[in-house]
Amino acid sequence: MTAARRLAAILAIDVVGYSRLMGEDEAGTARAVREHREAARPIVARLGGRIVKTMGDGLLLEFPSVVAAVQCAAAIQKLMAERNAEIPETKRIVYRIGVNLGDVLIEGDDILGEGVNIAARLEGICEPGGVLVSGAAYDHVRGKVDGSFADLGPTQLKNIADPIRVYSLEVGVPAQATPALASLAEKSHPPRLSIVVLPFANIGGDPEQEHFVDGVTESLTTDLSRIRGAVVIARNTAFSYKGKPLDVNTVGRELNVRYVLEGSVQRGGNRMRVNVQLIDAESGHHLWAERFDNPLGPLRSRALTSI
Repeated sequence: MTAARRLAAILAIDVVGYSRLMGEDEAGTARAVREHREAARPIVARLGGRIVKTMGDGLLLEFPSVVAAVQCAAAIQKLMAERNAEIPETKRIVYRIGVNLGDVLIEGDDILGEGVNIAARLEGICEPGGVLVSGAAYDHVRGKVDGSFADLGPTQLKNIADPIRVYSLEVGVPAQATPALASLAEKSHPPRLSIVVLPFANIGGDPEQEHFVDGVTESLTTDLSRIRGAVVIARNTAFSYKGKPLDVNTVGRELNVRYVLEGSVQRGGNRMRVNVQLIDAESGHHLWAERFDNPLGPLRSRALTSI
């Protein structure tokens, strides 16, 4: 039986520094989070949304209209700024919000799927007090909501295969109320352990070895993905650069990664020679290089140990 689906505007909300706030004042923080949530309910209802679920410090909302979802996000942030105006900065409940338009799976009253995941990932990289909007949502709200948008370009989100174009909505938060929403286009930096493994070159050009060389690239991508805290660009995205003239600075900007791993493979008989270089995507400097000349077998990655 095919699962039911629908197109929905999804809004993901998270409290900044929730663990710290709970550690300092558990009862007070829980009460403040609940009060702020209740204060936002009339906004959600007025714009036709529904609260899908609450998750301790977070909220998942669904709207039939993406314009309404973005308007709700802006209104909630303005409400939070007003409510926080007289509260000491260390006690404020500050939201990050991500908005996406996407296909969702329906399970009772819950919604699941990549459409939801993208909204959650946008919220995760959002500045405190800010709103990030996916390109899919932006296409529907451009010119229809108050406020200006900053185009942050294609951004690689955790566990999302392809980069998502991201826009930052300036919600006009007063400086004295919450930390001002600075432009992520100016402040955005790749995660510290972020890397793409570019398709390795097939030395010798033997077409019969091409599949083997691609397999080496995939093995390195898989191994690096097992490193805790590492953000590794998905194989399909990395292979979109195969056969193209490469500039590591451009690759780094397009994929929002700090490091680029590239190299070559030469196979002869039952032996394999692999040359690998780890490059700083911003400066173009080589940070690490190694040559592996071994019998054929599992190739394990040691690249990030030198970072």
